[in-house]
Amino acid sequence: MLVIAGLNAPAAVSYAERTYHAYKINQPGYKAHYGHWKLLSVPEKYRVRAIHAALLRTGKVLLIAGSGNDEKRFDAGTFDTLLWDPANDTFKLIPTPEDLFCGGHSQLPGGNMLVAGGTARYEVLDGEVERAAGPMMVKNEDPDRGRRFAKGTVFRAPDGKRYRATRPFRLDPAEKKTLKGKGQDGKVVVKASETRVFVESVKKGKAGLRDKPAQYTIGGLKGRAKQDVYGLAQAMTLDKQDYQGIKATYEFDPDDERYVPVDPMEEARWYPTLVTLDDGRVLSVSGLDDVGQIINGINEIYDPKTKKWSKAPRHYFPTYPALFLTKGGKLFYSGSNAGYGPADKGRVPGLWDLNRNTFQPVRGLTDADQTETSTSVLLPPAQEQKVMILGGGGVGESKKSTPRTAIADLTKNPPRYERGPDLPQGTRYLSSVILPNDTVFTTGGSHDYRGKGDSDIHKAQIYSPLSNSFQRAADPTVGRNYHSSALLLPDGRVATFGSDPLYADRANTQPGTFEKRVEIYSPPYLFAKDRPVLGAGPSELKRGGEATFRTRHPERITSAKLMRPSAVTHTTDVEQRSVQLGVTRQRGAVTLSVPADRTLTPPGWYMLFVTDAKGTPSKATWVHLP
Repeated sequence: MLVIAGLNAPAAVSYAERTYHAYKINQPGYKAHYGHWKLLSVPEKYRVRAIHAALLRTGKVLLIAGSGNDEKRFDAGTFDTLLWDPANDTFKLIPTPEDLFCGGHSQLPGGNMLVAGGTARYEVLDGEVERAAGPMMVKNEDPDRGRRFAKGTVFRAPDGKRYRATRPFRLDPAEKKTLKGKGQDGKVVVKASETRVFVESVKKGKAGLRDKPAQYTIGGLKGRAKQDVYGLAQAMTLDKQDYQGIKATYEFDPDDERYVPVDPMEEARWYPTLVTLDDGRVLSVSGLDDVGQIINGINEIYDPKTKKWSKAPRHYFPTYPALFLTKGGKLFYSGSNAGYGPADKGRVPGLWDLNRNTFQPVRGLTDADQTETSTSVLLPPAQEQKVMILGGGGVGESKKSTPRTAIADLTKNPPRYERGPDLPQGTRYLSSVILPNDTVFTTGGSHDYRGKGDSDIHKAQIYSPLSNSFQRAADPTVGRNYHSSALLLPDGRVATFGSDPLYADRANTQPGTFEKRVEIYSPPYLFAKDRPVLGAGPSELKRGGEATFRTRHPERITSAKLMRPSAVTHTTDVEQRSVQLGVTRQRGAVTLSVPADRTLTPPGWYMLFVTDAKGTPSKATWVHLP
């Protein structure tokens, strides 16, 4: 027996350590100090690849997978959305009309969730491209007729080589104008309509290569139509082909629990950021377009009243830039982004004035070459106007990662980043969630690109803006890297989703699998003896006004805040913010005063939390700011 025990000593020690750890983390004192993690039991049929996560005004969580970074599901047209109700842990699969994988989303004033963009085509890597391909500009000079073309429409080059469209497209009639003025009366000018499509060679290999610009005829057209409608392209190559975006836009209705189509964007977008403005409109920026090229500064704005898009001021950003609405209405670009774009363009943080279309750089950020895959958060309370950037890595598949955090105080003139406390180690893909007690919970990430080399970081911290320091939190069970997210639930817990590692082992030999487990963190404040309770009160608040809510123990309530629900993907969450309210206590009630500034409180639904002197929060009460 002793010999066997000796031979198995490492295993015995490991088992003993695991047993003791499981015992320790379940002790009341441990939970009260570090918090506690618990895996959610999700039935097999509801385990989706959660690429996007958004909290709805109903308290339910919308998890959008689309094709979920699975090309086979994309080819099959299998797209997923899951609705999870954390109040009773029930699940519902939602019909998903298009591949919304890697689109953008934002909270609308009425409570619907705007979802725009997604995937039109998956990437094809260098060495795997079978057919020469490239973008084609298709023009129509006929002012009397528009045309629609099916996927597979054939274009013929002057040398007879044939190329086919990878998706359907349409052309409006050409614009016909009759000129007026001296010497021009009656002169008719026709301006061709145009659209861009991606085409690939009908034949595989080098047979489809072309290195010169050319005009292409379109198969099936005859006579005058053959001259009026044509394609123009620069070259057809076997170079890597990037993901391509779609123009589709939907509002998700939390009451009917369905996607409602609205006017599509002017530009197709894959990896865009959507950010709500102070008037309730939504700005859409960046992304890869319908031929896989990064959009060069073309932005647009969605109006929830008309359900239509219009042009916005031009400014270039890398994909999924972190843009925060600041006091006064400017947008602060923290420097955080999720990837696509050159290393020397659009990486400098700064304040963007939409009205004047000016950009004021914000300096002082160290490790400025490592903002990709970082996370950023508008620190609580929003009135302080401080934005924190945490971690990040080098551009693309760089092995670089940084433990750096930094804080930009936007009230200073000029604003400048100042160094914050370091993370325990270099971290990419970190999730950061504002808690109701004015701290920020951070968790997960990896120190290498997409968790390479078994580099997931099984740690969590809680940052205090007051002390400008991190406190250790309980360690999560599940590792999270690329395609992971986290958000605050109305009961004060934090839910974490997703993770899409390239490999499953340290040697990078075994392909990774998408993480479908959901793990929930209960912060230390949930292990207090009792929580404040907010009673009856108005469901709609007014800026600059007051609202009274019943409560049995008003003397316990020391603070109140409005917290905007998250809409997060690729560690980018520009929706969440915590706005401090004034508190007046009276017998059996508290009266809360709301800031008058719309740029602090963009219109929409908010979670109202009250907390006691120890930072223990109530459960959220949903209120609306029109």
